Amino acid sequence: MSIDKKQRYYERVEEKVKELPWYVGEYIDKKRRKLSSASLLNYCHDYMIFFDWILAEGYFKGKRVDVSLEILESLTVQQIEDFLSFLEFKLENSASTINRKLSALKSLFHYLQNIAETTDLKPYILRNVMAKIELNDVKEDQETIANRMEGKMLRGDEYEEFRQFVAHEYGLVHKDNKKLVNFHKKNCERDTAIISLILGSGLRLSEVVGLNLDDIDWKKSTVRVIRKGNKEQYVYFSEQATFDLKEYLSIRKKRYEVNKSTKALFVASTMGPKGTTRRLTERSIEKLVEKYAKAFGKPSLSVHKLRHSFATRYHLENNNVPKLRRQLGHSSIQTTMIYTHLTNEEMHEAVNKADK
Repeated sequence: MSIDKKQRYYERVEEKVKELPWYVGEYIDKKRRKLSSASLLNYCHDYMIFFDWILAEGYFKGKRVDVSLEILESLTVQQIEDFLSFLEFKLENSASTINRKLSALKSLFHYLQNIAETTDLKPYILRNVMAKIELNDVKEDQETIANRMEGKMLRGDEYEEFRQFVAHEYGLVHKDNKKLVNFHKKNCERDTAIISLILGSGLRLSEVVGLNLDDIDWKKSTVRVIRKGNKEQYVYFSEQATFDLKEYLSIRKKRYEVNKSTKALFVASTMGPKGTTRRLTERSIEKLVEKYAKAFGKPSLSVHKLRHSFATRYHLENNNVPKLRRQLGHSSIQTTMIYTHLTNEEMHEAVNKADK
């Protein structure tokens, strides 16, 4: 995540904290060093839903920001079960989403009971109802997750077909729409480079957006990225990505009127009276992938699915889970193991072909 975006997230967290009870703000402040700004913002949203429910049920008469610790301490197991039912049936949250909200509440209540102390060294709350509530049993193994992902990815020849579609064929498909043709003509090198880089490296969306020109090591075919947990890492990219990146860079300065102070690798067209060039945003990249995916005939394809596509092909060709884990920046190898299930069928077909 770029520094600017991280700062915007923190500013939004500060805004939300002001709308929550003081002890929630204290807890969020304690978590700043351990959780990302995006996670903190999600926590705030989850807490606002919970406290609004308390008000709606009449358990506290007043404003959300004034809900006291005594109210939290007095909540019963049945009341929390009612809240979970509210999430499931009124808000139509999935089991995994409910688990996430429940985990956020469990963490807050744990802090109030076991970590926070009053001036006379006593816990903020003595009774923790959340400790009595169990998470939903989401029975979804890695193979199930893999099967759900499978139809939303590029497979086999589709990798190059999609790249070629972005580079050339999209303009031909829309040849009767002058506006779309001109827009594609201006941005095709840039868009192809973005698609090619993700398919040739497995970078996350935030990592692609945050890239600067000097992050690329052409000799080693690597890019410097800041991964989750603010860890710096050099990630390899493919020969095709190298070619497409150089094609884009050959037109970047003139086509997008980039000045020397602009370090961002991927930039948007100039806007405003001053014609300033800006870094391409995450949403802009999401929208361009959605646009090409829909026209290509795979509307469910997304930036994240391009990353999955890379990972699946990498495992199929190399069968090296530890290296794939490092390439993708996974903290847990169990996450990487999903791709072993994704490629099982293709490996089976390859074995059958060997007998012919």
